[in-house]
Amino acid sequence: MDPRLGAEDQNGSWVRVASEAELPEGCAREFLLGSEVIALFRQSGEFYAVDGICAHQGGPIAKGMVDGKCVTCPWHGWQYDISTGENKLTKRKMLKTFPVRLHEGNVEVWLAGK
Repeated sequence: MDPRLGAEDQNGSWVRVASEAELPEGCAREFLLGSEVIALFRQSGEFYAVDGICAHQGGPIAKGMVDGKCVTCPWHGWQYDISTGENKLTKRKMLKTFPVRLHEGNVEVWLAGK
């Protein structure tokens, strides 16, 4: 059992998205994993994965400007915390987050039910 996942999240699998070298510091990239569009970030040595579609009007989150843990959607300026998925203005969680790990030089994202 992975300690980063709650008991309700154990039904799923880790999916490789890229090698560590493909995601340098400050990088943001979009990946399509099954039916999920995921924005993957590497900030301050940590990896973060959130829903890649803006909750406002579907903008590409991975193409937004990142400042620390805040990403700004390039379409209309909505801002989110990449570690929690919270909208910076309302403090409501508006983007789904995904556990990320570095395993044998690969960046992997946990997809529930996979």
